[in-house]
Amino acid sequence: MGTLYLVSTPIGNLEDLTFRAVRVLGDVDLILAEDTRRTGQLLHHLELRVPMLSLHEHNEEARIRDVLERLDEGKDLALVSDAGTPLVSDPGERLVAQVLAQGHAVTPVPGPSAVLTALIGSGLPTRPFTFLGFLPRKGSTRKELLERVAAAAETTILFESPERTSTLLAELAGISEPGRRGVVARELTKLHEEFRRGTLEELSRYYSESPPRGEVTVVVAPRSENSRAREEVDVEAARALATALLQDGRSPSRAAREVARRLGLPRNQVYALVQEMAGQRDGPSSDTSST
Repeated sequence: MGTLYLVSTPIGNLEDLTFRAVRVLGDVDLILAEDTRRTGQLLHHLELRVPMLSLHEHNEEARIRDVLERLDEGKDLALVSDAGTPLVSDPGERLVAQVLAQGHAVTPVPGPSAVLTALIGSGLPTRPFTFLGFLPRKGSTRKELLERVAAAAETTILFESPERTSTLLAELAGISEPGRRGVVARELTKLHEEFRRGTLEELSRYYSESPPRGEVTVVVAPRSENSRAREEVDVEAARALATALLQDGRSPSRAAREVARRLGLPRNQVYALVQEMAGQRDGPSSDTSST
């Protein structure tokens, strides 16, 4: 039975490639590459001649049977992404799950990672942290994830395209507490590596005037303890006012509107709170329908 190796490759500086990674890439029977041209350049630099097969987000499912057959034959394979650690915002999750389900060995070969490089160089708290990768470009899921970052009590790491970096920072600044800090890590490990630190608003303004180039990783600081304390006070105040309004005969929707207006709180947050309170007040509903 063969082994599938998950090999981390440089995110910029070729000197970051480990001795173990070089040995594994030279020993395997086949390399599964997100981009064979880019991996081919790396192999040329290492003076390695190993067969390659493309495996990317559009053909991953179709490649699984072929990979399993090769592993059944006892062949060793390596999976690499364009750069960094495989499966981190890159293809391979479905493949690895199937390889493990069929009883084959999966061996990670750790190394460069834009996520960890940005985190340790940011100067922000390193634990706990959350990595969300690229956010959807639009829609309710993007809105929910942005709100999740704004409310996060831990450091959050995101990937973003250079042309959308300023927009992401502006959206986060608009829903976060004033002065929320962040770091934009650009071109990590490369010649023009840059860590720019400041408030989300300052960073958004800077990159709107000077659009970044190259690979971008955004690190957002946790919200402050004072912000969390204020939110707890706001929730208690909203709960008390909503209780009074509901007891006075207001409907949940009308009570929510009034609470949001009086206390200056987000309407959707208050609406969810009031609906929960109304449900607890009314008790569970009973189903009396018959079949």
